Amino acid sequence: MYGLVVRFELRPGAGPRFDELVERTLEGIRTREPGTRLYLCHEVQGEESVRIFYELYEDEAAFRTHEEQPQVSHFLSEREELLAGPPRVEFLLSGLGKGWPASAG
Repeated sequence: MYGLVVRFELRPGAGPRFDELVERTLEGIRTREPGTRLYLCHEVQGEESVRIFYELYEDEAAFRTHEEQPQVSHFLSEREELLAGPPRVEFLLSGLGKGWPASAG
């Protein structure tokens, strides 16, 4: 398992455009990235200009493959005008919980 959490602070009013960009990006992730297990974008209650990504990959190689995809390159360039500042990225270590297959890492 290889995972990360990303917090995006958006410019005021940029939420709908950011969400549309995410949805377009997800089309390619769903069809071209079998190693991407979870790729979720969450709104934050009480903070309309914040989005949180929660991403889980089979392994680091799957994450690297994700990063090389054209839809991800497009997302990375297009998001810049929507952000109030740099995103906060936290890489995750394996943890305890429910929902991740034991055989996956």
